[in-house]
Amino acid sequence: MSSYDPPLLLGQPEDALAQSSLEGLPFDALVLVAPSPVSSRATLTGPVSAALACALKADAALDRGPRLPAVIAAPALPGGRLVVAPMGPLAEDTDDVRSVAEAVAAGTSRAVDAGATRPLVWVQAPAGPRFARAREVAALAALGSQWAPVEAREAGKAPRTAEAVGMVGLDEARVRSLSAIDHGRALCRDIAGTEPERMSPRRIAELCEIAFRGTGVKVDVEHDVSSYPLLAAVARASMGVERHRPCVVRLSYTPEAPASRTLVFVGKGVTYDTGGADLKTDGHMAGMSRDKGGAGAVAGLVLAASLLKVPVRVVGLLGLVRNSVGDEAFVSDEIIRARSGVRVRIGNTDAEGRLVLADLLAEAKTIAERAPSPTLFSIATLTGHVYRAFGPYVGAIGNGPAQRAGTLDLLDRLGEAWGEPVERSRPRREDYSFVAPRSSAEDVVSSNRLASVNTPRGHQFPFAFLDIASGLRGDRIPFVHLDIGGVVVDPPDWQFGRPTGSPVAMLTAFLGQAAE
Repeated sequence: MSSYDPPLLLGQPEDALAQSSLEGLPFDALVLVAPSPVSSRATLTGPVSAALACALKADAALDRGPRLPAVIAAPALPGGRLVVAPMGPLAEDTDDVRSVAEAVAAGTSRAVDAGATRPLVWVQAPAGPRFARAREVAALAALGSQWAPVEAREAGKAPRTAEAVGMVGLDEARVRSLSAIDHGRALCRDIAGTEPERMSPRRIAELCEIAFRGTGVKVDVEHDVSSYPLLAAVARASMGVERHRPCVVRLSYTPEAPASRTLVFVGKGVTYDTGGADLKTDGHMAGMSRDKGGAGAVAGLVLAASLLKVPVRVVGLLGLVRNSVGDEAFVSDEIIRARSGVRVRIGNTDAEGRLVLADLLAEAKTIAERAPSPTLFSIATLTGHVYRAFGPYVGAIGNGPAQRAGTLDLLDRLGEAWGEPVERSRPRREDYSFVAPRSSAEDVVSSNRLASVNTPRGHQFPFAFLDIASGLRGDRIPFVHLDIGGVVVDPPDWQFGRPTGSPVAMLTAFLGQAAE
């Protein structure tokens, strides 16, 4: 495949723009991102202040915001260009660091459209804990704005991008860290955002083998998935087509020094979801190639962890499968014994992601039982209900051990800081009652017959199913499920939205905290 060649991230000292002359800087545009009114920024001095004053004299609307970035001729600045991206006042309690990310992405893209190849971004973020990671979030947004889809790169149709992006106020250590996260998010985008034939199960496995070369991550691909009975059932109608056959990819990162923590992440990688025998209708099948965002997030996280050499053991399990419809399709009413031994009655074949996750979590539980201080995560574009309930936020729900360990509290704080905020739920007795067996023939029911968006607690009760079907219920291992159905693409149009790479940044920060 045409590999992603991200822009080089360059840190620049705080006092770089205080010079009377900026001609020596290796950049060809200055992108100024600031709350409105931009003219009130006391830190704007010298040629930057002079250029902005001339622009405001010509267009007073620049001092209001948010608005589209404006390009201003500024001969004294790098490249003779000043790009102004106002963010609005950012004075409300509901404002957060995502406003910085949005303005920086727009400003960087506008600078490149104007002809720049090495824009320098200068963020004037408000003070306070909500914006403590504004520069890091800004750097990731600037780099992410230059990603292009695999299909465009391979067709030679990718838009022109920056060769380097500068960020005022970043030191070398943070540049290295952010570059690693960007590589992880790019891999996530490549997996999540690519069409279903180009990124079929086995081609994702091949991509992983390429992406992890030289990283120290061990990549194992299981083509025989018969030991994952629920996953194999989802794949049954796809077995007759070689390129659609399923596989499980195991990514194992082990730090050089003995690790005191082990984190296991399982990701849903449904490369195309027709709904199976419960076929999606009324146009709801379009965009279902993005149902592999969980697998993309896990792969991207493991890549970032390996590049950063985090001092914790990280294992990623990707369940890669196509939910096809055909003569061999599994159907509702079937009872399948899961990898854990739990008997699962199928309620709806379009609730296939939880079946994939349940078998992977059973294997994750086996890994955790032999590991020091383990925590398990599942990541999936699991329900439409999570978007109906929470909008563009990661839905997080954890078992009792995870809640008592403060895992959800930490994810909440890190999500706010890194611009990938979380909305939390907790498992309730009604969720377990919802999936309880109706007869002695089964131990658990996978789902009801309705779509999740039409079901009360439609993104919470699947957690109860995962807990039971994986064999985790009653165990002391902390387990957190992240439903990314509302954040996998932006805007939230599954067919045409741009893949976000969320929540790789938040989880990479979590790995750093877990090591402490």
